[in-house]
Amino acid sequence: MRFAELTDETWPLFERLFGPGGVQGGCWCAFFRLTGPAFKQAGKDGRKAHVRAEVAAGKPLGLLALADDEPVGWVAVSPRPDNPRLAKSPVAASAGDHAGVWSVTCFYIGRKSRRQGLSTALLRAAVDFAARRGARVVEGYPVEVSEKRPGADLYHGTVSTFAKAGFDLVERRPPARALMRLRVFADENDGRR
Repeated sequence: MRFAELTDETWPLFERLFGPGGVQGGCWCAFFRLTGPAFKQAGKDGRKAHVRAEVAAGKPLGLLALADDEPVGWVAVSPRPDNPRLAKSPVAASAGDHAGVWSVTCFYIGRKSRRQGLSTALLRAAVDFAARRGARVVEGYPVEVSEKRPGADLYHGTVSTFAKAGFDLVERRPPARALMRLRVFADENDGRR
């Protein structure tokens, strides 16, 4: 397993993983990167074009998990200010200065690769990726799982996944969500604390 940043070069792998529909009704992982009205107005094709343009502009958006050079998973991780929807989300509300804060907003694991610990591996890779780019804190807004849920409900990640990756629970938030944080530093061996 290796992890690769979403870039112009890896864009075809991202398209392959997300398929022609763009996952979750054509989201293309643009949900947090656009305001609510802009997301609705863009439609599936506009969302894909928006994400593609951000990749072309060199913005960090996330990492692909590759097994034998085939895409099997995705984690969205980027500076919090690059995700305008977070500013209005009560679940993602976070006080203070957001300089140096990165957000993990989305996971997608291909069907054949689920239940193999890939979410935790992707999250750890995301923390390292953010730390190498100057993050001082990485936040997540995962789901508290008390009963079996469909995979589509877990795209924020789960509290247990974030805990396994070393994140601290800051606050539980209704309904069944949490704010979790990990302080990071840049180190040539490991981006985590």
